[in-house]
Amino acid sequence: MLKDFDFSSVKVEKVKRSELGEDLAKLQRQLKKTDSRMLVIVDGWESSGKGFVLKDLTRELDPRYHEVSVFENPTEEEENRTFLWRFFRALPKKGNIAFFDRSFYFQILNELQLSDKKMEHYLMDISLLERLLTADGTLVVKLFLHHKEKTMSKRIKELDTDPLRNFLISTNDKKQLKHYNNYLNHFDNVLKMTNFESSPWKIIPTEDLKDASRLSLNYIIEALRKHLETSEQIPSFNDEWKPELIKSEKPLYELNLDKKIAIEEYDAKKEKLQEKAGELLYHLWINKVPCLIVFEGTDAAGKGGAIQRLSRHMDPRGYDVATTAAPTEYENNYHYLWRFFDTFPEKGRLTIYDRSWYGRVLVERVEGFTPEKRWKDAYAEINEMEHNLIHEGHLLLKFLVVIDKKEQKQRFEARQNDPEKNYKLTDEDWRNHEKFNEYEAAMNDMIEKTNTSEAPWTIVEGNQKEYARIKVLETFIKEAEKFLKQI
Repeated sequence: MLKDFDFSSVKVEKVKRSELGEDLAKLQRQLKKTDSRMLVIVDGWESSGKGFVLKDLTRELDPRYHEVSVFENPTEEEENRTFLWRFFRALPKKGNIAFFDRSFYFQILNELQLSDKKMEHYLMDISLLERLLTADGTLVVKLFLHHKEKTMSKRIKELDTDPLRNFLISTNDKKQLKHYNNYLNHFDNVLKMTNFESSPWKIIPTEDLKDASRLSLNYIIEALRKHLETSEQIPSFNDEWKPELIKSEKPLYELNLDKKIAIEEYDAKKEKLQEKAGELLYHLWINKVPCLIVFEGTDAAGKGGAIQRLSRHMDPRGYDVATTAAPTEYENNYHYLWRFFDTFPEKGRLTIYDRSWYGRVLVERVEGFTPEKRWKDAYAEINEMEHNLIHEGHLLLKFLVVIDKKEQKQRFEARQNDPEKNYKLTDEDWRNHEKFNEYEAAMNDMIEKTNTSEAPWTIVEGNQKEYARIKVLETFIKEAEKFLKQI
């Protein structure tokens, strides 16, 4: 792909770059009126002219509707986060364009000695991200700037003798030049592995930087024009990774939700279990294990009470609780997983989710907030996202706290009559109660399609709150101990 690239075969029409830039600006204005987005990745050799090309790509654009992000070696904070964290935060919102100077490809392109495990994980994450974006209507354009060894040597010498620009030369420039053929083979291999059907690479020769800009502008203009013309034909999510699913024994309506624990036994167990949970959070921190605990379930099932009892003896500096409400207008400008990536924990920390990304296949499905095609895609999207988190070293637990319709009504009525708790009850709760069977059906489908061997659901029978709380504590302790033993 890169090794056999023929520089002499590239023909460039000598159009003014400013005219091409104006054409792109016209398309930017059209894009602004849609729900689509565009991500442009400008990657390639060091000293290959990325800055020059980026200036020409953005010069005629309205700066209010595009952003340029530069990605090099991750900071200490970024190293402590999931690999995709820093890239998700820079993704374009609806109607906008994001330009990445380098990108999530920086590490796999520049580190020749990357371990097989890290390379595998980076490739998994990159593939997932690009497929998530294209299935959500984002045009992903990937440019690889390519130059000959002789040209690279000349450019580095010119920079080195310029006192105002020699700071631009990095160790990567010198390493790539010194080991040009090794990097050529490596780049060729990476490009072949990531030349995805929905987001292919375009090799841009940069022997002449002005021509490189012309080629880049032409390619982006053609791609964006085609995307705008076919924006109604967005492909479904391409689920390349298939999980091992655990078949549920019974649908929720057949479960015995009245399991109980004697109050005396509850009182005797609770404190010791809470202390143990607090100790385990400390051990997770010592071992730098990022942990996510997801709570979903029926309205008024006691998720909040279970979270309170679980975290009671945990050091509050070591965990966060992310309460998920309906996405704001601002959050709706991004991919639905965008707001969750921002809350994924650093190494050694715990994030507890009071509702989560599963809202996509629950409330958004039942209330019709999301087109059927997209919430159906979400099962596979979520499974693969969770798989990648686990592969990266996260401990992930999922609790579904369930009560029956009669119990839910009784709890709503109790809240209504209690001045200390009636703030919890809304008209929406009563509307959801009328849709109890629809929500139950959605939860059954969710279990069927996302109860994977890696991230299984723990069904918590919640008609008695004390039983539910003990089950959550015992399950967390059991799974955390098992995880720590495997480190």
